[in-house]
Amino acid sequence: MRELGKLLIFSGLLLALAGLALVFLPRWRMPGDIVYRSKNFTFYFPIVTCLLLSAALTLLFWLISYFRR
Repeated sequence: MRELGKLLIFSGLLLALAGLALVFLPRWRMPGDIVYRSKNFTFYFPIVTCLLLSAALTLLFWLISYFRR
């Protein structure tokens, strides 16, 4: 149960940091993200941001599992 508690605390802190980033950096975009604007419609697909976040989280979780052995 102790490990689950640590995981939940870590996940909560990670979500809080993501929320703060969304509040304070609302217009932050990476080069390569897809933005389509028309008269009354805007479509935004952050593909590069998703790829970078995926790579960073994969590395982070790999490091955590590596050092827990």
